Amino acid sequence: MNTGSEHEKSASAEQGAPPATKRWAGHRILYACSLVLAVASIALLALPARGSSPHADHAGPPGTAHGTEHGVTATAPGAASSGMPGMAGMPGMAGMPADATGEGLATERDGYRLDSTTGTLPAVQAVTYPFTITGPDGRPVTDFAEVQTKQLHFYAIRSDLTGYQHLHPTMAADGTWTAGLTALEPGDWRLYAAFTPNTGPGKGRETVLSRTVTVPGRADAQPLPAPAGTTSVDGYTVAVQGQLTTGTPAPLTVTISKDGLPVTDLQPYLDSYAHLSIVHEGDRALAHLHPFTPVQGDHGGPTLTFYALLGEAGHWRAFLQFQTDGTVHTAALTVDVA
Repeated sequence: MNTGSEHEKSASAEQGAPPATKRWAGHRILYACSLVLAVASIALLALPARGSSPHADHAGPPGTAHGTEHGVTATAPGAASSGMPGMAGMPGMAGMPADATGEGLATERDGYRLDSTTGTLPAVQAVTYPFTITGPDGRPVTDFAEVQTKQLHFYAIRSDLTGYQHLHPTMAADGTWTAGLTALEPGDWRLYAAFTPNTGPGKGRETVLSRTVTVPGRADAQPLPAPAGTTSVDGYTVAVQGQLTTGTPAPLTVTISKDGLPVTDLQPYLDSYAHLSIVHEGDRALAHLHPFTPVQGDHGGPTLTFYALLGEAGHWRAFLQFQTDGTVHTAALTVDVA
């Protein structure tokens, strides 16, 4: 704006210059165009910040993630809810719905409740965890929308942020879900359910709820690894770049390589080239993100871009899942949010 004013003054001093009013009209047009471009830019930035997968249509935030898709704008305790289903609101999932206690940390939200009579699970053996999702009417919900090809996404994480599991339970006709968990180490575990009702007052809005269970035995807590920019899994190297700041949407760029060469054969896994779950060290608030990169056959990679909007500072443990040659790989590393 100042630059434009100085230009007008300079032009007025030239002989034969057109009247200032006409010149100003032209600048007003340019100014209006710049405003349109600015608004469009903000809209584009906000879009990927709320949802990471362009393939899922989610209704609310998540804050964290999974925002509407369980993809959450990834928001955490104290963050405003954007209605995502997965990191929510954007095409796909960018954040999950957030509440006052943190994303996915409540047993009940907006009348929907995660119910289970199981509070203890045996250690070091495969187990099943039965549960139901009840609606505002107190009855089990049986009609769910598919999000990332599944009606419900289930996560398990121990209090020291180890033992991450991402499952897809089966539901019986009466609304009872059964999650098959692999061996759990002793300790306190939080179990999350991310779902989108297909009917009722919560129709089209992704919700993330959780409960805790205890696994008896001596719990040897593992220290959280320091923040790092790279990690490896199954011979693959995963590099993550991006500066995350509380309450500010920002891109996270993930690059996958193997034997020093870029990986370009990522396969779609649950309708996306990757899934990124991020769990807060302090309260285990959960964000689930998907890359903004569109799926085009078995040719994903080597670079994937996620958008994260995390509502709490500190260390977050990130779990990246991607698939090659029919095998799902899970890489883990710690990221810091300023």
